[in-house]
Amino acid sequence: MRLRHIEVFQAIRQSGSVSGAAQLLHVSQPAVTKVLQHAELQLGFPLFLRVRGKLQATPEALELEREIAKVSESLQSVRRLAQNLRNNPGRTLRIGATPALALSLLPQLITSWLTRYPRSSCELSTHHTRELVQGLMMRELDVGLTLKQPDHPGLAVQTIATGTLVALAPGGFWPQSQADMPLALKDLAGTSLVGLSTDDPLSALLEHHLAVVDPPPRVRIAVQTYPLARALVEAGAGVAIVDPFTALGADPATTMIRPLAPALPMTLYALTRADETASHPLTTLLELVAARAGELVKQLDAT
Repeated sequence: MRLRHIEVFQAIRQSGSVSGAAQLLHVSQPAVTKVLQHAELQLGFPLFLRVRGKLQATPEALELEREIAKVSESLQSVRRLAQNLRNNPGRTLRIGATPALALSLLPQLITSWLTRYPRSSCELSTHHTRELVQGLMMRELDVGLTLKQPDHPGLAVQTIATGTLVALAPGGFWPQSQADMPLALKDLAGTSLVGLSTDDPLSALLEHHLAVVDPPPRVRIAVQTYPLARALVEAGAGVAIVDPFTALGADPATTMIRPLAPALPMTLYALTRADETASHPLTTLLELVAARAGELVKQLDAT
């Protein structure tokens, strides 16, 4: 079937008649009839039968409709991509990041970036990693910042910074004498945790290490983002294992931060399209992100 055949088929399915399809497609009824006849001639079987004045899809047509829906979805993606290519402003840098990184890293450094490029602008958005990948491939984003390394042949992945996960707890949860000491995972036995969704890139790593703790920590509240986990810890809901950027954004008057033993590694990645060379403004942005992330990691190590 040709694309025009598919358009006519879907229009008839939607309207139930040739005349209705013609109105939807803004063409004449004879034109719709001609395309339908040509499609049926090529296929070798009818697509519609007239039943009580309406065109009803044949069993063969219903089988085809499942695959046609996939084609239509792909066509929508092509149209969406074409529109993004046409409307993409050359001097606007579109930045996507997971919520934790957007809140902890971007606000301060974006001001510095805009100072360096006074004629440029930027769009900031928060997404989970899967959405960042989709946004990059659809050219809705120019760069994505995430703690998960995706496996996608169309993306270039750059390591921006490394660090370790930390335990964040309400103030007074641990004795002050232990505040600066690493927290052994076994000491989390029986602790009420604010846990991250299983979709989180680091949750599987954490779950693996906590599996040997007896009795195991109990996740009483599960959330989708690190900032929400931090807010719950600040409210006294329990302990959370979070990235250092999120932890350092917590109120030190109401929370405690302790490194873990053994250390659980964390990596900050920048995602870009593999078939493109980074622009100078984008390169500068990533340098600023790396510098800021490095400062925060060192700040945590010094506490």
